[in-house]
Amino acid sequence: MAKTNPKTVARAKRIKRIRKKICGTPECPRLRVFKTAKHIYAQLIDDVAGHTMVAMSTMESTLVGSDEKGKISKAHKVGLQLAEKAKQQGIEKVVFDRGGYIYHGRVKSLSDGAREGGLVF
Repeated sequence: MAKTNPKTVARAKRIKRIRKKICGTPECPRLRVFKTAKHIYAQLIDDVAGHTMVAMSTMESTLVGSDEKGKISKAHKVGLQLAEKAKQQGIEKVVFDRGGYIYHGRVKSLSDGAREGGLVF
């Protein structure tokens, strides 16, 4: 029988605890963050309809060939571009969902970039 990683279980608990308190609507979607060792992903989710309105990641073609160095600066750029895409769709207010991660480093940089881009948390 496979053992369950305690870090994964703890993060799943944090995600459930966060999701009890926040919900995305079409007017104020949920800004969800997911990160891996190399990349960071962000999406605006309408929980009422259950679909993603806008998505952005470091794997997008606009960031793959960029001269950005370091994961934190790339996360900041993802936040800026996500805010730009959201503005094009008429989205200004969002609810931030850090995805069970600590609000530090890449997660903080992404949210700062989204704020700079014009999103209101």
